[in-house]
Amino acid sequence: MRFAILLLVVLTARVGIAHDENWNQFRGPRGDGTSTERGLPVTFSEGSPEIVWKTPVPGRAWSSPVIWGKQVWMTNAPEVVQGTKPDKPKLDKPIELSAVCVDFDTGAIVHNIKLFEVKEPQVTHPTNTFASPTPYVEEGRVYVHFGAYGTACLDTKTGQTIWERRDLECDHFRGPGSSPVVYHGMLYLTFDGFDVQYITALDKMTGKTVWRKDRNIDYGTTDGDAKKAYSTPILIQDEGRELLISPFAKATIAYDPRTGDPIWTVRHGGMNAAGRPLFGNGLLYITTADGPNPLIAIPPQGQGDITERMAWRSNKSTPKRPSPILLGDLLFMINDGGVASCLDAKTSTEIWTKRLSGEYWASPLYADGLIYCFAQNGTIPVFKASREFEQVAENKLDSGFVASPAVAGKSLVLRSKTHLYRIEKVGGEK
Repeated sequence: MRFAILLLVVLTARVGIAHDENWNQFRGPRGDGTSTERGLPVTFSEGSPEIVWKTPVPGRAWSSPVIWGKQVWMTNAPEVVQGTKPDKPKLDKPIELSAVCVDFDTGAIVHNIKLFEVKEPQVTHPTNTFASPTPYVEEGRVYVHFGAYGTACLDTKTGQTIWERRDLECDHFRGPGSSPVVYHGMLYLTFDGFDVQYITALDKMTGKTVWRKDRNIDYGTTDGDAKKAYSTPILIQDEGRELLISPFAKATIAYDPRTGDPIWTVRHGGMNAAGRPLFGNGLLYITTADGPNPLIAIPPQGQGDITERMAWRSNKSTPKRPSPILLGDLLFMINDGGVASCLDAKTSTEIWTKRLSGEYWASPLYADGLIYCFAQNGTIPVFKASREFEQVAENKLDSGFVASPAVAGKSLVLRSKTHLYRIEKVGGEK
């Protein structure tokens, strides 16, 4: 019998579970943007009683908040004035990269830890930041990652650095974006840059390299700009095999998470892959961003080149940056231009499409039968996760969203471009 799910993969609504796990990584405890919590706020606005607290976060960073117990962690970087094209910024002083911890109950800043100084930053696109990868948090430790600028493990109680690495090379040439993942006592980091493309596993206790694997594929070009990607891997178990699924430009590779040995490759084309894969219905769902097959579904069995085993491919209103949501046999998406859609996850047949206001880079959230989307202009539409489109709310906060949402108990924890919010339904169940 096929193993359906190990971790970091999609579950359909889980009946009878009162509380979710800690929101410990990019897109939550299963890495799929779903929460099992009920009673989250549906309607809210600036100044409404649902806003428990609103904390300013000066700087410019797209990393999403992660939560463990009463701590909310994120990374931060300063606002750097850049032109309209990706040039190296001219600086009067080094860029300081930091980790910030906020108290969940009060919104007070508990830690604001300066970690790395960068005197000569790489080319960073005006749409990116120097602190876009989302941290990974667990009991006693938080792992923060800034791409080639540095990676560190911090003690969550004291804020002290346990270990750090600054020797993992990569010319991101538009800025880093891939987030870290922890499993099997290892911290997995993804580096798909202009010059080198590889994935590596570090011992999470010491920071020492356990394995590193170069991509070793034919990209069909010498242009390093076409080799970049920003995706975060998932871990699955299928038919007794553990697989680390890592999309990048042109292809996706499944690795043995313990050794780094490549198991299979699917060649789908594209570049700048950013969405996190999903697993369900015996299929992997992979968004490939720019390319002829921006969304594919493929069974994860086999070895070597499994490209011919694709179940389906689609280019209908697919997102480049926001990750989709899988609920049973329904696949929900919001693309960058604000087109929401629902597909049959087994066949790719379009069930409905609806244009929403705004542009969307943050990934959506599913909870309690509803899907929340977060626009760059601060609009937050909420619609039912069903075969018929039905919008139930359209909220608005002052500043827009690029970071993806988090959930803790009955609260939404949202990072806008300027603030961190905790939002909870008034009079909701405790």
